[in-house]
Amino acid sequence: MKGATFAQRVVDWASVHGRRNLPWQTDRSPYRVWVSEVMLQQTQVTTVIPYFERFMARFPNVTALGTADVDEVLHLWSGLGYYSRARNLHAAGQQVVDRFGGHFPTDFDDIQSLPGIGRSTAGAIASMALGQCQPILDGNVKRVLARHQAIDGWPGQSAILNQLWAVAESYMPSENAGPYAQGMMDLGATLCTRRNPTCLVCPVMEDCKARAQGEPERFPSPRPKKERPLRHSGFVVLRDNEGKVLLKRRPPTGVWASLWSFPEALDESAIETLLASHGLKPAASITRLDDIEHGFTHFQLHITVWLVDVSASTQALGVADDNDFMWMHPNTPAEVGLAAPVGKLLTRLAEKTNR
Repeated sequence: MKGATFAQRVVDWASVHGRRNLPWQTDRSPYRVWVSEVMLQQTQVTTVIPYFERFMARFPNVTALGTADVDEVLHLWSGLGYYSRARNLHAAGQQVVDRFGGHFPTDFDDIQSLPGIGRSTAGAIASMALGQCQPILDGNVKRVLARHQAIDGWPGQSAILNQLWAVAESYMPSENAGPYAQGMMDLGATLCTRRNPTCLVCPVMEDCKARAQGEPERFPSPRPKKERPLRHSGFVVLRDNEGKVLLKRRPPTGVWASLWSFPEALDESAIETLLASHGLKPAASITRLDDIEHGFTHFQLHITVWLVDVSASTQALGVADDNDFMWMHPNTPAEVGLAAPVGKLLTRLAEKTNR
């Protein structure tokens, strides 16, 4: 490899040592690359694989995705987190159907115009599925380039990000765009790891500035630490005499947007107000269940859980199934998008019912 360009060294290394058994690497298409790239944002490969396989089984092409109900998309996404990704996937799928006749666009600007697709994701689609000379800059690639050029600073800062894009553009080869893009991802995932990078077998170690300085782990700088504030909420589990519980669809914006959750109240007084608003009365005393802790990127959420049994069946109650409310039995949950703590609580309730 002596005298070879940065890109050629990466391509040659990946041809021998790169990953080849990931499900999105087979039958590679713009659609499959797109879905995998979105799922892999802030999520580990091992976590994504079963979600990707289930998603492809249900939505094998972009038309199937774009014509589906968003609740079904959110249901298959439940547990992956960052649900705006799923909503954007669905919205983009709808646009591909409406604007491009169900054919995923091949023009880079058209790809980037779709909801939720930024420059790096568009670059991954264009390079790996279409062979176009477009750079990528996901988390792994940022780390490789920051170390190779010893670019100090957190990549979330616009000035640092601009430097990394400039390097990515300068290293982008005119040929083998797809193998190079995949090789860069593999290099960051397997050798140039966040901790304990394997520099001695890295194909670009000879001119890596961070290695020359003897401190590769210093690059790139981590996100500045901030204390995550603690917020409080309360789930009210309203349960009828058949064991069904009431779920409410959350607003289209904000935390858990458009997902199904339990009605909320912070104390027993608020619960009584909630019950009165639906014409409901508790059949027994209100029971407090185990609290739930749930972490978000920017804050920690402490959830108090209240169980309220109501004596009537759902048919006799004043809250009917519609677009905003749903009665669901924990043993047979509907295929809809559930906030992660809601899914866990439903599982807990089902386990207690089946004992």
